[in-house]
Amino acid sequence: MITLTAPAVDKVRELVAAEEGDAALRVGVKPGGCSGYKYEMFFDTNVDELEDFVKDYDGVKVVIDRASGQLIQGAEIDFVEGLQGTGFKVNNPNVTKACGCGQSFN
Repeated sequence: MITLTAPAVDKVRELVAAEEGDAALRVGVKPGGCSGYKYEMFFDTNVDELEDFVKDYDGVKVVIDRASGQLIQGAEIDFVEGLQGTGFKVNNPNVTKACGCGQSFN
């Protein structure tokens, strides 16, 4: 599975509250980008506990489909704010090559 840092959990909780729903954060990987795969994150209310990995982080539910889980096993998701930009950052130990823009990996 993956881990979320405290700032990432706080930001996801804030975003879910703004949506006024009970959505889970779906983290996945899909083909694309210049290096082969790219990450996707979105809120989802369709969780299949037989097909998805589901984990609760202090009240924040995260779901990952099984195919994506193999590519991001052991990854850490952080939320960073700084001069270089603000957003979620995925630190994935399985990456062997990444593109220059940092948006895709292999």
